[in-house]
Amino acid sequence: MTSTPPSGWYPDPSAVHDGDLRWWDGTTWTAQVHSVAQSTSVLPPPAASASINVARKRRLPIWGWILIGIAVLVLGLILAPILAPLWLMVLITGIVALVKNTSTWLRFRNRKVATIVTAVAAVGFLITGNISAMVYGSSDDKPTAVAPPIETSPSSPTPSPTPYEDQAEPVAFVGDAGTVTDTSATDGRTALEVLETLPIKGRAAKTGYDRDQFGQRWLDVDRNGCDTRNDTLAAQLTGIVRSGPCKVTSGVLNDPFTAQTIDFTRGQGTSELVQIDHVVSLSDAWQKGAQALTADQRATFANDPMNLLAVDGRANAQKGDGDAATWLPSNKSFRCEYVARQVSVKATYGLWVTQAEHDAIVRVLSACPDEPALTSGYATVALAPEPEPAPVAPVPAEPVPVAPAPPPAPEPPAPAPVPPSTTFYENCDAVRAAGAAPIYAGDPGYSRKLDRDGDGVGCE
Repeated sequence: MTSTPPSGWYPDPSAVHDGDLRWWDGTTWTAQVHSVAQSTSVLPPPAASASINVARKRRLPIWGWILIGIAVLVLGLILAPILAPLWLMVLITGIVALVKNTSTWLRFRNRKVATIVTAVAAVGFLITGNISAMVYGSSDDKPTAVAPPIETSPSSPTPSPTPYEDQAEPVAFVGDAGTVTDTSATDGRTALEVLETLPIKGRAAKTGYDRDQFGQRWLDVDRNGCDTRNDTLAAQLTGIVRSGPCKVTSGVLNDPFTAQTIDFTRGQGTSELVQIDHVVSLSDAWQKGAQALTADQRATFANDPMNLLAVDGRANAQKGDGDAATWLPSNKSFRCEYVARQVSVKATYGLWVTQAEHDAIVRVLSACPDEPALTSGYATVALAPEPEPAPVAPVPAEPVPVAPAPPPAPEPPAPAPVPPSTTFYENCDAVRAAGAAPIYAGDPGYSRKLDRDGDGVGCE
Protein backbone atom coordinates (compact mmCIF):
# COMPACT_ATOMS: atom_id res chain seq x y z
CA MET A 1 0.00 0.00 0.00
CA THR A 2 1.50 3.36 -1.06
CA SER A 3 1.76 6.28 1.37
CA THR A 4 0.11 9.64 0.62
CA PRO A 5 2.62 12.51 0.21
CA PRO A 6 2.38 15.34 2.71
CA SER A 7 0.88 18.68 1.79
CA GLY A 8 3.05 21.02 -0.24
CA TRP A 9 3.77 22.48 -3.69
CA TYR A 10 4.20 19.90 -6.35
CA PRO A 11 4.45 19.97 -10.21
CA ASP A 12 0.95 20.54 -11.57
CA PRO A 13 -0.22 17.29 -13.27
CA SER A 14 -2.61 19.31 -15.46
CA ALA A 15 -0.13 22.08 -16.28
CA VAL A 16 0.32 23.30 -19.83
CA HIS A 17 3.86 24.56 -19.27
CA ASP A 18 6.67 22.81 -17.49
CA GLY A 19 7.44 24.27 -14.09
CA ASP A 20 3.86 25.14 -13.10
CA LEU A 21 3.07 24.16 -9.50
CA ARG A 22 -0.15 23.25 -7.69
CA TRP A 23 -0.79 22.95 -3.92
CA TRP A 24 -1.42 19.43 -2.61
CA ASP A 25 -3.25 19.54 0.72
CA GLY A 26 -2.34 15.99 1.62
CA THR A 27 -5.51 14.45 0.17
CA THR A 28 -6.51 16.36 -3.00
CA TRP A 29 -5.20 19.01 -5.34
CA THR A 30 -6.37 22.53 -4.64
CA ALA A 31 -7.08 25.43 -7.01
CA GLN A 32 -3.90 27.26 -5.86
CA VAL A 33 -1.32 27.33 -8.69
CA HIS A 34 1.88 29.17 -9.55
CA SER A 35 2.68 29.57 -13.19
CA VAL A 36 6.34 30.50 -12.66
CA ALA A 37 8.63 27.82 -11.37
CA GLN A 38 10.12 28.69 -8.02
CA SER A 39 11.82 26.74 -5.28
CA THR A 40 9.18 24.97 -3.30
CA SER A 41 10.98 26.00 -0.10
CA VAL A 42 10.30 29.73 -0.61
CA LEU A 43 6.69 29.38 -1.62
CA PRO A 44 4.26 29.90 1.24
CA PRO A 45 1.34 27.55 1.66
CA PRO A 46 -1.93 28.85 0.24
CA ALA A 47 -4.01 30.97 2.58
CA ALA A 48 -7.16 29.00 1.95
CA SER A 49 -7.10 25.53 0.64
CA ALA A 50 -9.96 25.17 -1.87
CA SER A 51 -9.83 21.60 -2.93
CA ILE A 52 -10.74 20.49 -6.41
CA ASN A 53 -10.69 17.18 -8.09
CA VAL A 54 -8.52 17.30 -11.15
CA ALA A 55 -10.05 15.03 -13.66
CA ARG A 56 -7.76 12.47 -15.04
CA LYS A 57 -7.45 12.34 -18.81
CA ARG A 58 -9.40 9.38 -20.08
CA ARG A 59 -9.39 8.02 -23.65
CA LEU A 60 -12.71 7.29 -25.36
CA PRO A 61 -13.08 3.54 -25.92
CA ILE A 62 -13.44 2.10 -29.42
CA TRP A 63 -17.09 1.19 -28.95
CA GLY A 64 -17.76 4.86 -28.14
CA TRP A 65 -16.28 5.96 -31.47
CA ILE A 66 -18.37 3.28 -33.23
CA LEU A 67 -21.56 4.58 -31.64
CA ILE A 68 -20.68 8.16 -32.60
CA GLY A 69 -20.01 7.06 -36.21
CA ILE A 70 -23.34 5.20 -36.41
CA ALA A 71 -25.18 8.22 -35.01
CA VAL A 72 -23.52 10.56 -37.54
CA LEU A 73 -24.35 8.16 -40.39
CA VAL A 74 -28.00 7.82 -39.38
CA LEU A 75 -28.29 11.56 -38.95
CA GLY A 76 -26.73 12.09 -42.37
CA LEU A 77 -29.18 9.66 -44.00
CA ILE A 78 -32.14 11.38 -42.36
CA LEU A 79 -31.01 14.91 -43.14
CA ALA A 80 -29.55 14.17 -46.62
CA PRO A 81 -32.63 15.49 -48.52
CA ILE A 82 -32.39 18.72 -46.51
CA LEU A 83 -28.62 19.08 -46.61
CA ALA A 84 -28.31 18.44 -50.36
CA PRO A 85 -30.16 21.62 -51.44
CA LEU A 86 -28.34 23.61 -48.75
CA TRP A 87 -24.97 22.42 -50.01
CA LEU A 88 -26.08 23.23 -53.55
CA MET A 89 -27.06 26.75 -52.53
CA VAL A 90 -23.68 27.30 -50.86
CA LEU A 91 -21.92 25.85 -53.89
CA ILE A 92 -23.69 28.19 -56.30
CA THR A 93 -23.03 31.15 -54.00
CA GLY A 94 -19.34 30.27 -53.82
CA ILE A 95 -19.07 30.02 -57.60
CA VAL A 96 -20.77 33.39 -57.99
CA ALA A 97 -18.40 34.90 -55.41
CA LEU A 98 -15.35 33.56 -57.23
CA VAL A 99 -16.55 34.64 -60.67
CA LYS A 100 -17.71 38.13 -59.69
CA ASN A 101 -15.10 38.58 -56.95
CA THR A 102 -17.74 39.66 -54.41
CA SER A 103 -18.36 38.59 -50.85
CA THR A 104 -22.05 37.69 -51.53
CA TRP A 105 -24.44 37.01 -48.66
CA LEU A 106 -21.97 34.56 -47.07
CA ARG A 107 -19.50 37.45 -46.46
CA PHE A 108 -16.37 35.68 -47.62
CA ARG A 109 -13.31 37.50 -46.30
CA ASN A 110 -11.14 36.68 -49.33
CA ARG A 111 -10.95 34.43 -52.40
CA LYS A 112 -9.11 31.74 -50.45
CA VAL A 113 -11.99 31.34 -48.04
CA ALA A 114 -14.48 31.37 -50.91
CA THR A 115 -12.50 28.66 -52.72
CA ILE A 116 -12.35 26.42 -49.64
CA VAL A 117 -16.06 26.83 -48.88
CA THR A 118 -16.99 26.16 -52.53
CA ALA A 119 -14.90 22.98 -52.61
CA VAL A 120 -16.39 21.74 -49.34
CA ALA A 121 -19.90 22.53 -50.59
CA ALA A 122 -19.26 20.60 -53.82
CA VAL A 123 -18.12 17.51 -51.89
CA GLY A 124 -21.02 17.82 -49.46
CA PHE A 125 -23.53 18.17 -52.27
CA LEU A 126 -22.18 15.11 -54.10
CA ILE A 127 -22.28 12.98 -50.95
CA THR A 128 -25.72 14.05 -49.73
CA GLY A 129 -27.15 14.03 -53.24
CA ASN A 130 -26.01 10.47 -53.87
CA ILE A 131 -27.29 9.36 -50.49
CA SER A 132 -30.69 10.90 -51.24
CA ALA A 133 -30.82 9.25 -54.66
CA MET A 134 -29.85 5.82 -53.34
CA VAL A 135 -32.00 5.80 -50.23
CA TYR A 136 -35.05 7.85 -51.12
CA GLY A 137 -34.95 7.40 -54.87
CA SER A 138 -35.07 3.62 -54.61
CA SER A 139 -38.72 3.80 -53.61
CA ASP A 140 -39.58 4.57 -57.25
CA ASP A 141 -38.51 1.07 -58.24
CA LYS A 142 -40.88 -0.69 -55.86
CA PRO A 143 -43.72 -2.44 -57.65
CA THR A 144 -47.08 -0.82 -57.22
CA ALA A 145 -50.49 -2.14 -57.96
CA VAL A 146 -51.70 -1.04 -61.38
CA ALA A 147 -55.35 -1.12 -62.28
CA PRO A 148 -56.10 -3.09 -65.44
CA PRO A 149 -56.59 -0.91 -68.53
CA ILE A 150 -60.20 -0.07 -69.36
CA GLU A 151 -61.07 -0.21 -73.02
CA THR A 152 -62.89 2.83 -74.29
CA SER A 153 -65.12 3.37 -77.26
CA PRO A 154 -63.68 4.98 -80.42
CA SER A 155 -65.57 8.19 -79.66
CA SER A 156 -63.73 8.72 -76.37
CA PRO A 157 -61.44 11.77 -76.47
CA THR A 158 -58.87 10.01 -74.28
CA PRO A 159 -55.86 8.98 -76.43
CA SER A 160 -54.75 5.38 -76.57
CA PRO A 161 -52.10 4.43 -73.98
CA THR A 162 -49.84 2.92 -76.64
CA PRO A 163 -48.53 4.50 -79.82
CA TYR A 164 -50.14 1.80 -81.91
CA GLU A 165 -53.78 2.45 -81.07
CA ASP A 166 -54.30 -1.20 -80.13
CA GLN A 167 -57.62 -0.36 -78.54
CA ALA A 168 -59.05 1.62 -81.46
CA GLU A 169 -61.63 0.20 -83.80
CA PRO A 170 -60.62 -0.18 -87.48
CA VAL A 171 -61.45 2.77 -89.72
CA ALA A 172 -62.51 1.93 -93.27
CA PHE A 173 -60.65 3.62 -96.11
CA VAL A 174 -63.08 5.84 -98.00
CA GLY A 175 -60.79 6.60 -100.95
CA ASP A 176 -59.59 4.51 -103.85
CA ALA A 177 -56.44 2.49 -103.26
CA GLY A 178 -53.94 2.99 -106.02
CA THR A 179 -50.28 3.20 -106.95
CA VAL A 180 -48.33 5.34 -109.42
CA THR A 181 -47.16 2.53 -111.70
CA ASP A 182 -48.75 -0.76 -112.71
CA THR A 183 -47.42 -4.26 -112.09
CA SER A 184 -45.08 -4.05 -115.09
CA ALA A 185 -42.71 -1.87 -113.04
CA THR A 186 -41.65 -4.83 -110.87
CA ASP A 187 -43.31 -8.04 -112.05
CA GLY A 188 -40.82 -10.63 -113.29
CA ARG A 189 -37.79 -8.41 -112.66
CA THR A 190 -34.85 -8.62 -110.30
CA ALA A 191 -34.29 -5.92 -107.72
CA LEU A 192 -31.13 -4.80 -109.54
CA GLU A 193 -33.07 -4.36 -112.77
CA VAL A 194 -35.75 -2.31 -111.01
CA LEU A 195 -33.10 -0.23 -109.23
CA GLU A 196 -31.72 0.93 -112.56
CA THR A 197 -35.14 2.36 -113.45
CA LEU A 198 -35.26 4.62 -110.36
CA PRO A 199 -34.26 8.29 -110.80
CA ILE A 200 -31.25 9.46 -108.77
CA LYS A 201 -31.79 12.85 -107.16
CA GLY A 202 -30.94 14.74 -104.00
CA ARG A 203 -33.14 14.62 -100.93
CA ALA A 204 -35.89 17.27 -100.99
CA ALA A 205 -36.75 19.48 -98.03
CA LYS A 206 -38.86 17.96 -95.27
CA THR A 207 -41.03 21.07 -95.17
CA GLY A 208 -44.72 20.27 -94.74
CA TYR A 209 -44.19 16.66 -93.62
CA ASP A 210 -46.71 15.31 -91.15
CA ARG A 211 -47.87 11.78 -90.37
CA ASP A 212 -51.42 12.83 -91.24
CA GLN A 213 -50.27 13.47 -94.83
CA PHE A 214 -50.37 9.66 -95.22
CA GLY A 215 -53.88 9.23 -93.84
CA GLN A 216 -55.12 8.06 -90.48
CA ARG A 217 -52.88 5.52 -88.77
CA TRP A 218 -53.62 1.88 -89.68
CA LEU A 219 -56.65 2.22 -91.90
CA ASP A 220 -58.64 -0.69 -93.25
CA VAL A 221 -57.51 -0.10 -96.83
CA ASP A 222 -58.36 -3.58 -98.11
CA ARG A 223 -61.84 -3.31 -96.49
CA ASN A 224 -61.67 -6.72 -94.83
CA GLY A 225 -62.95 -5.32 -91.54
CA CYS A 226 -59.52 -5.37 -89.82
CA ASP A 227 -56.99 -2.53 -89.55
CA THR A 228 -53.60 -2.81 -91.22
CA ARG A 229 -51.67 -3.36 -87.97
CA ASN A 230 -53.68 -6.43 -87.02
CA ASP A 231 -53.53 -7.69 -90.62
CA THR A 232 -49.72 -7.42 -90.51
CA LEU A 233 -49.43 -9.11 -87.11
CA ALA A 234 -51.71 -11.94 -88.23
CA ALA A 235 -49.69 -12.45 -91.42
CA GLN A 236 -46.18 -12.34 -89.93
CA LEU A 237 -46.54 -13.82 -86.41
CA THR A 238 -46.91 -17.51 -85.61
CA GLY A 239 -49.09 -19.12 -82.98
CA ILE A 240 -51.37 -16.09 -82.91
CA VAL A 241 -54.30 -15.73 -80.53
CA ARG A 242 -57.13 -13.40 -81.47
CA SER A 243 -59.79 -11.55 -79.53
CA GLY A 244 -62.65 -11.46 -81.97
CA PRO A 245 -62.18 -11.71 -85.73
CA CYS A 246 -59.32 -9.18 -85.98
CA LYS A 247 -57.47 -8.19 -82.80
CA VAL A 248 -54.24 -10.18 -82.36
CA THR A 249 -53.60 -10.49 -78.61
CA SER A 250 -50.47 -12.67 -78.65
CA GLY A 251 -48.10 -14.55 -80.90
CA VAL A 252 -44.45 -15.24 -81.67
CA LEU A 253 -42.34 -13.09 -84.00
CA ASN A 254 -39.25 -14.36 -85.77
CA ASP A 255 -37.77 -10.89 -86.10
CA PRO A 256 -36.24 -10.32 -89.56
CA PHE A 257 -34.13 -7.37 -88.36
CA THR A 258 -32.30 -9.16 -85.52
CA ALA A 259 -33.02 -12.89 -86.19
CA GLN A 260 -34.34 -13.13 -82.63
CA THR A 261 -37.58 -14.69 -81.38
CA ILE A 262 -39.92 -12.27 -79.60
CA ASP A 263 -43.05 -13.20 -77.66
CA PHE A 264 -45.73 -10.63 -78.42
CA THR A 265 -48.45 -9.84 -75.89
CA ARG A 266 -50.87 -6.98 -76.44
CA GLY A 267 -51.04 -4.53 -73.56
CA GLN A 268 -49.65 -1.43 -71.95
CA GLY A 269 -45.85 -1.68 -71.87
CA THR A 270 -45.71 -4.83 -74.06
CA SER A 271 -47.31 -3.91 -77.39
CA GLU A 272 -44.38 -1.68 -78.31
CA LEU A 273 -41.97 -4.63 -78.15
CA VAL A 274 -43.25 -5.58 -81.61
CA GLN A 275 -43.71 -2.64 -83.97
CA ILE A 276 -44.82 -2.34 -87.57
CA ASP A 277 -42.02 -0.85 -89.67
CA HIS A 278 -42.49 1.05 -92.91
CA VAL A 279 -39.67 -0.43 -95.00
CA VAL A 280 -39.50 2.89 -96.83
CA SER A 281 -40.25 5.29 -94.01
CA LEU A 282 -42.94 7.92 -94.47
CA SER A 283 -40.49 10.76 -93.86
CA ASP A 284 -38.00 9.35 -96.38
CA ALA A 285 -40.78 8.92 -98.94
CA TRP A 286 -41.97 12.52 -98.38
CA GLN A 287 -38.48 13.82 -99.16
CA LYS A 288 -38.11 11.62 -102.26
CA GLY A 289 -41.26 12.19 -104.24
CA ALA A 290 -44.29 11.41 -102.08
CA GLN A 291 -45.17 15.10 -101.90
CA ALA A 292 -46.42 14.78 -105.48
CA LEU A 293 -48.69 11.77 -104.76
CA THR A 294 -52.41 12.10 -104.22
CA ALA A 295 -53.85 11.67 -100.73
CA ASP A 296 -55.26 8.25 -101.69
CA GLN A 297 -51.90 7.11 -103.07
CA ARG A 298 -50.08 8.20 -99.89
CA ALA A 299 -52.63 6.36 -97.72
CA THR A 300 -52.17 3.26 -99.89
CA PHE A 301 -48.39 3.61 -99.55
CA ALA A 302 -48.62 3.76 -95.73
CA ASN A 303 -50.79 0.61 -95.59
CA ASP A 304 -49.34 -1.47 -98.44
CA PRO A 305 -48.29 -4.91 -97.08
CA MET A 306 -45.27 -4.81 -99.38
CA ASN A 307 -44.00 -1.83 -97.34
CA LEU A 308 -44.80 -3.23 -93.87
CA LEU A 309 -42.86 -5.58 -91.58
CA ALA A 310 -43.48 -6.67 -87.98
CA VAL A 311 -40.11 -6.15 -86.27
CA ASP A 312 -38.34 -5.68 -82.95
CA GLY A 313 -39.30 -2.33 -81.43
CA ARG A 314 -35.77 -1.34 -80.43
CA ALA A 315 -34.34 -2.11 -83.87
CA ASN A 316 -37.14 -0.09 -85.46
CA ALA A 317 -36.36 2.85 -83.18
CA GLN A 318 -32.69 2.66 -84.19
CA LYS A 319 -33.64 2.74 -87.87
CA GLY A 320 -35.84 5.83 -87.54
CA ASP A 321 -36.41 7.31 -91.01
CA GLY A 322 -33.07 6.15 -92.38
CA ASP A 323 -32.58 4.75 -95.87
CA ALA A 324 -30.21 2.00 -97.03
CA ALA A 325 -27.27 4.43 -96.94
CA THR A 326 -27.68 5.12 -93.21
CA TRP A 327 -29.18 1.91 -91.76
CA LEU A 328 -29.34 -1.80 -92.56
CA PRO A 329 -30.63 -4.71 -90.41
CA SER A 330 -28.08 -6.38 -88.16
CA ASN A 331 -29.36 -9.69 -89.56
CA LYS A 332 -27.17 -9.81 -92.68
CA SER A 333 -29.07 -12.73 -94.20
CA PHE A 334 -32.15 -10.48 -94.49
CA ARG A 335 -30.45 -7.50 -96.11
CA CYS A 336 -31.02 -8.64 -99.71
CA GLU A 337 -34.78 -9.01 -99.20
CA TYR A 338 -34.86 -5.75 -97.22
CA VAL A 339 -33.32 -3.57 -99.94
CA ALA A 340 -35.31 -5.45 -102.60
CA ARG A 341 -38.48 -4.35 -100.80
CA GLN A 342 -37.27 -0.76 -100.68
CA VAL A 343 -36.51 -0.77 -104.40
CA SER A 344 -39.89 -2.35 -105.21
CA VAL A 345 -41.81 0.15 -103.07
CA LYS A 346 -40.06 3.14 -104.63
CA ALA A 347 -40.62 1.85 -108.16
CA THR A 348 -44.30 1.19 -107.44
CA TYR A 349 -44.96 4.64 -106.02
CA GLY A 350 -42.75 6.68 -108.33
CA LEU A 351 -40.13 7.67 -105.74
CA TRP A 352 -36.44 8.29 -106.29
CA VAL A 353 -33.18 7.39 -104.51
CA THR A 354 -30.13 9.44 -103.61
CA GLN A 355 -26.73 8.56 -105.01
CA ALA A 356 -25.51 7.29 -101.65
CA GLU A 357 -28.65 5.19 -101.26
CA HIS A 358 -28.28 3.78 -104.77
CA ASP A 359 -24.66 2.79 -104.14
CA ALA A 360 -25.51 1.17 -100.79
CA ILE A 361 -28.25 -0.95 -102.40
CA VAL A 362 -25.90 -2.02 -105.20
CA ARG A 363 -23.34 -3.17 -102.63
CA VAL A 364 -25.95 -5.33 -100.88
CA LEU A 365 -27.45 -6.78 -104.06
CA SER A 366 -24.03 -7.58 -105.52
CA ALA A 367 -24.07 -10.59 -103.17
CA CYS A 368 -27.52 -11.67 -104.44
CA PRO A 369 -27.96 -10.37 -108.01
CA ASP A 370 -30.95 -12.64 -108.64
CA GLU A 371 -32.98 -11.31 -105.68
CA PRO A 372 -36.49 -10.79 -107.15
CA ALA A 373 -38.44 -7.58 -106.85
CA LEU A 374 -41.85 -7.62 -105.15
CA THR A 375 -45.14 -6.56 -106.68
CA SER A 376 -47.84 -4.67 -104.79
CA GLY A 377 -51.32 -6.11 -104.60
CA TYR A 378 -52.70 -2.60 -105.08
CA ALA A 379 -50.91 -2.02 -108.41
CA THR A 380 -53.03 -2.15 -111.56
CA VAL A 381 -52.42 -5.32 -113.55
CA ALA A 382 -50.60 -4.50 -116.78
CA LEU A 383 -52.49 -5.80 -119.83
CA ALA A 384 -50.35 -7.96 -122.11
CA PRO A 385 -50.03 -6.48 -125.63
CA GLU A 386 -51.97 -8.40 -128.28
CA PRO A 387 -49.68 -10.18 -130.77
CA GLU A 388 -49.63 -8.73 -134.25
CA PRO A 389 -51.14 -11.04 -136.92
CA ALA A 390 -48.66 -12.85 -139.13
CA PRO A 391 -48.40 -11.38 -142.63
CA VAL A 392 -50.31 -13.38 -145.28
CA ALA A 393 -48.87 -13.64 -148.77
CA PRO A 394 -51.41 -12.39 -151.35
CA VAL A 395 -52.71 -14.98 -153.89
CA PRO A 396 -52.52 -13.62 -157.45
CA ALA A 397 -55.93 -13.60 -159.14
CA GLU A 398 -56.56 -14.66 -162.75
CA PRO A 399 -57.14 -11.74 -165.07
CA VAL A 400 -60.74 -11.29 -166.20
CA PRO A 401 -61.99 -9.05 -168.97
CA VAL A 402 -63.13 -5.76 -167.66
CA ALA A 403 -65.87 -3.73 -169.33
CA PRO A 404 -65.21 -0.06 -169.78
CA ALA A 405 -66.14 1.71 -166.57
CA PRO A 406 -68.66 4.54 -166.61
CA PRO A 407 -67.44 7.97 -165.70
CA PRO A 408 -66.68 8.06 -161.95
CA ALA A 409 -69.29 9.62 -159.73
CA PRO A 410 -68.15 12.27 -157.27
CA GLU A 411 -66.96 10.69 -154.04
CA PRO A 412 -68.91 11.47 -150.84
CA PRO A 413 -66.92 13.34 -148.17
CA ALA A 414 -64.99 11.05 -145.83
CA PRO A 415 -66.51 10.66 -142.36
CA ALA A 416 -64.74 12.47 -139.57
CA PRO A 417 -62.35 10.21 -137.60
CA VAL A 418 -63.70 8.85 -134.35
CA PRO A 419 -61.82 10.47 -131.47
CA PRO A 420 -60.12 8.07 -129.05
CA SER A 421 -62.10 7.18 -125.96
CA THR A 422 -61.38 9.44 -123.02
CA THR A 423 -63.96 7.92 -120.74
CA PHE A 424 -62.80 7.73 -117.10
CA TYR A 425 -64.74 6.59 -114.07
CA GLU A 426 -63.58 7.60 -110.60
CA ASN A 427 -65.33 4.63 -108.98
CA CYS A 428 -68.17 2.16 -109.39
CA ASP A 429 -70.74 4.77 -108.34
CA ALA A 430 -69.74 6.82 -111.39
CA VAL A 431 -70.02 3.71 -113.62
CA ARG A 432 -73.51 2.98 -112.35
CA ALA A 433 -74.56 6.61 -112.72
CA ALA A 434 -73.48 6.49 -116.37
CA GLY A 435 -75.47 3.28 -116.93
CA ALA A 436 -72.32 1.37 -117.90
CA ALA A 437 -72.36 -1.24 -115.09
CA PRO A 438 -71.22 -3.92 -115.26
CA ILE A 439 -68.15 -2.79 -117.17
CA TYR A 440 -65.95 -5.30 -118.98
CA ALA A 441 -62.25 -5.37 -119.80
CA GLY A 442 -61.78 -3.43 -123.03
CA ASP A 443 -64.83 -1.22 -122.51
CA PRO A 444 -64.21 2.54 -122.47
CA GLY A 445 -63.31 3.63 -118.93
CA TYR A 446 -62.41 0.11 -117.66
CA SER A 447 -59.55 0.04 -115.11
CA ARG A 448 -58.13 -2.52 -112.71
CA LYS A 449 -59.32 -0.63 -109.63
CA LEU A 450 -62.96 -1.15 -110.75
CA ASP A 451 -62.38 -4.92 -110.95
CA ARG A 452 -61.36 -5.98 -107.41
CA ASP A 453 -61.45 -9.74 -108.04
CA GLY A 454 -59.65 -9.49 -111.41
CA ASP A 455 -62.18 -11.55 -113.40
CA GLY A 456 -62.47 -8.96 -116.19
CA VAL A 457 -65.88 -7.70 -115.07
CA GLY A 458 -66.03 -4.60 -112.91
CA CYS A 459 -68.77 -3.10 -110.78
CA GLU A 460 -70.92 -6.27 -110.83
